[in-house]
Amino acid sequence: MRAVFHESALRDLPPVDRALFQSFGAGPIRTPPFHHIHHAFDEHAARHPDLVAVEHLGESLTYAELNRRAELLAEFLVRAGVRPGERVGLFLTRSIPMVIGILGILKAGAAYVPQDVRIAPEVHLRHIARTARINFVLTTSEHRSALPDNLGTVIAIDRLPEVTEFRRSPTEDSDIAAVIFTSGTTGRPNGVQVSHANLCNVLLTAPGCLGVAPGTRVSQLLNIAFDMAMWEILGTLAHGGTLVIRGSDIEQTASTVDVVIATPSVLASLDPVVCQRVRTVAVAGERCPQALADVWARQAAFHNSCGPTEVTIVNTVQRYDRGGPLTIGRPVPNTTVYVLDENLRPCRIGEVGEMWAGGACVTAGYLGDPVLTAERYRPDPFLGGDRLMFRTRDLGRWTRDGQLEHHGRTDDQVKVRGFRVELDAVTSALEGAVDCRRATTLLHDGKLVGFISPASAVPEQARRAVAERLPYYCVPTLIVPVDTLPTTERGKVDRRALLSRLDGQKETVA
Repeated sequence: MRAVFHESALRDLPPVDRALFQSFGAGPIRTPPFHHIHHAFDEHAARHPDLVAVEHLGESLTYAELNRRAELLAEFLVRAGVRPGERVGLFLTRSIPMVIGILGILKAGAAYVPQDVRIAPEVHLRHIARTARINFVLTTSEHRSALPDNLGTVIAIDRLPEVTEFRRSPTEDSDIAAVIFTSGTTGRPNGVQVSHANLCNVLLTAPGCLGVAPGTRVSQLLNIAFDMAMWEILGTLAHGGTLVIRGSDIEQTASTVDVVIATPSVLASLDPVVCQRVRTVAVAGERCPQALADVWARQAAFHNSCGPTEVTIVNTVQRYDRGGPLTIGRPVPNTTVYVLDENLRPCRIGEVGEMWAGGACVTAGYLGDPVLTAERYRPDPFLGGDRLMFRTRDLGRWTRDGQLEHHGRTDDQVKVRGFRVELDAVTSALEGAVDCRRATTLLHDGKLVGFISPASAVPEQARRAVAERLPYYCVPTLIVPVDTLPTTERGKVDRRALLSRLDGQKETVA
């Protein structure tokens, strides 16, 4: 069963495309078993108290121990004055106290606002605290002195008193589970309000649940401020799995787990031979190279996914089979995807348009920014009522068998010599060279620049690979081999770092 679109919104399409637009664009109807994501954790804490819930650098907690510490923290927060719906800063780094903090905040009826204090600059933390109106900040004793002054009441999670018996105050659950700050177009981050309903929809149904079950070991590799970290952390604990938090060695952690959730850039840093235990992989956050998918699909169920933070981690997923076409799949349950033209009219099947997302994935807008919210979140003419759809800025098209092909982003469409060029298309062609494992393409001073990896890759072969597939104006003026593509703190290709390498480089293509 799928959602029914309003016929009036489809009137510009021929009858055949009208039927396919609706069939392809709506995910199946499913009912998540919980309305609040921490209630799923509570269920496993009651059923499997002795299972290991979290591990980090030789330390671990069972579900019973983690639940007790989270309950204690929740009571501490309530007695300190945290109210239902309030936003609480979680300014620390990957650790067991981080997990206690997330659950404690949720159990107190509040929403958590995560930031990695080793990476986030002081001005960034101050902006977040001000925008989210944060009165309480959770951290650890190690990082307490590193926090800026006047952020609010600071509480060190690892210094709470040990209490064997206490009475929990009844609290109301918040609708909002977390506020995730993304890179803003103005240079300042925007806070996206992610609801419990959003999280339950994607994490407690297939394919987002990734088959995690009691005892399944899942790695925690990503920056805690990144929305995909919610997939790792809450997606594991909601199913009774064991969350394995990494230290400095990402590959060592990944070699001990069954499930890896990562960006393609982070996944590319792992050796499948070393990580033989891994049986399920999910990637999102940036374009996935076909070769990377093929390598991991030999040993694992490989899921290629897509979706910005505003549509709750991911809203389309493909279970990829090696040798087949790599797409971003289909809408997850209870959500919709529309491929629309610049006038918000439905594109015919096979036409490239901008993807808009609707249904249960759509978050509650940008915190404190109603203007930007009104710009990116629009009334949904297909589902109607008070439903909203979100402008993803991703370009896509439906294949004839109902798969979504990703065709870059609207902000990745550039003009070169008067022609419109999609940077992702050039990157894909570069990766078609036999000696190129990964690539990316940038526009610099009006010219296309390709970066290929590893450093042994031959620029001339990469140039030919592009020339054989794309028009002449798509061939990069400069192709630079690098050992590895640098990444940001969120595990995506760091374009600024690559551009800084261009000084002194000579053009390899006239």
